[in-house]
Amino acid sequence: MEFSSPTFENQTFQNVLSVKQDLTRKEFSDCNFKKCDFSDAKFSDSSFIDCIFTDCNLSNIKVDGCSFQGVNFENCKLLGIVFSKINSKLIKWSFKKSHIRLCNFSDLEIKNSQFLGCEIRETDFVNSNLSGCDFSESDLQGSRFHNTNLEKANFVGAKNYYLDPINNKIKQARFRYPDVLSLLDTFGIKIE
Repeated sequence: MEFSSPTFENQTFQNVLSVKQDLTRKEFSDCNFKKCDFSDAKFSDSSFIDCIFTDCNLSNIKVDGCSFQGVNFENCKLLGIVFSKINSKLIKWSFKKSHIRLCNFSDLEIKNSQFLGCEIRETDFVNSNLSGCDFSESDLQGSRFHNTNLEKANFVGAKNYYLDPINNKIKQARFRYPDVLSLLDTFGIKIE
């Protein structure tokens, strides 16, 4: 089996098919995952340190107690993942040109995370600290922000977001016209 060892360091995994595999309590350090399919795999209590996922399918993976430190997701598919159950200490990650749909990032402290050019659909960011996060060029259609700290977050070039300025902290957040007008939707006013 490809992942029979408990620890992996400086390895590249390419075109690996590990659908529904039990990969609990594994440690990955400085590993690259390219064009791998981990859909429905169980990564509970595993740790990823300085790893890169490129063109991977991570749909419906289980990440309870999982650690992500210095992890990059590039052009990956992340569907139905409950990130709110991960180990919340020392989270450091970035998402680039990835498809994030029906995921849950609620109740997390994920300051300064990057979500660059991503399609983030129907995803929850409720009660999270996203201060300094970068959502540049991302499509946030149907995603939910409530009681979320978005101070100094970057939404320049982002679209289809709905942020209630009364129920979220948005001080010094950056937006681009005309998308910034969506902040007025909560007030039910008409702009002509």
